[in-house]
Amino acid sequence: MPESPMFVGIDVAQAELEVALRPSAERWAVSNDEAGVATLVARLQALRPVLIVLEATGGLEVLVTSALAAAEWPVVVVNPRQARDFAKATGPLAKTDALDARALAHVAEAVRPALRPLPDAQTRALSAQLTRRRQLVEMLTAETNRVARAPGAIRADMQAHIIWLEQRLADLDTDIGRAIRATPLWREHDDLLPSTPGVGPVLSRTLLADLPELGTLSRQQMAALVGVAPLNRDSGTLRGKRTVWGGRALVRSVLYMGTLVAVRHNPVLKTFYQRLCTAGKAPKVALTACMRKLMTILHAMMKHHTPWRKNYAPSS
Repeated sequence: MPESPMFVGIDVAQAELEVALRPSAERWAVSNDEAGVATLVARLQALRPVLIVLEATGGLEVLVTSALAAAEWPVVVVNPRQARDFAKATGPLAKTDALDARALAHVAEAVRPALRPLPDAQTRALSAQLTRRRQLVEMLTAETNRVARAPGAIRADMQAHIIWLEQRLADLDTDIGRAIRATPLWREHDDLLPSTPGVGPVLSRTLLADLPELGTLSRQQMAALVGVAPLNRDSGTLRGKRTVWGGRALVRSVLYMGTLVAVRHNPVLKTFYQRLCTAGKAPKVALTACMRKLMTILHAMMKHHTPWRKNYAPSS
């Protein structure tokens, strides 16, 4: 008889990788380091899994997903909330590493999430640099807020730290700029995106690093991926308010700041925002709609490799 297809779930922790198989229910653990990942890849060679599913865990999954992708195994990184909701729906309410691995294997078998290209090493490095930039900005903001209330004895030390943070931020911006200009595709995209009023270097570079799908999907899929697509909450005769949630919160927060600028200086977004407000839409609702419209415009620009134009009317 033909062998049953094998599905793998991997729960990623800082020290260990908990591995579960379906339908065999076999389970084992390896260390989350190069030696452990090498052992895992070698063991999977004999199993030849149809699909491997992991959760996004703030970067702890990068080592194992990179190794699995390099070995050309079909691996998908899913949203932890979706995996947890699936686990609850199938019965178990407890949460352990072993149960999480089993739930992920069950997700692989029952849901079979679609494969998506994983970020390459260059994209991961750019994303890490942008994450570090956000950390420096947060530290700089906190230190600047503290210095006004600081006693004179430590104010000089805090001001010296602020100068250091500002210099480090400037150096990091230079490094990020050089990395983008050294890559032809990124250079082209980084020239296209900032041609749009309201799109500055931070938004442009965030889209390059954390939304590589931009320009490759439909506009509805892009809106859902970022988390600016209105979602229905209807039941029977009840028609609830449309809300936006989910998606990539980091991209959405940067897009929000760019949209605040765009509704003041971008002629298309400014007119659109004013029209929505005149029609009685709440400012927050109108701003969310502008975020979605800006995302659609940027998506079309990337898809068709065209710069911003004043009469822009996206059709895809």
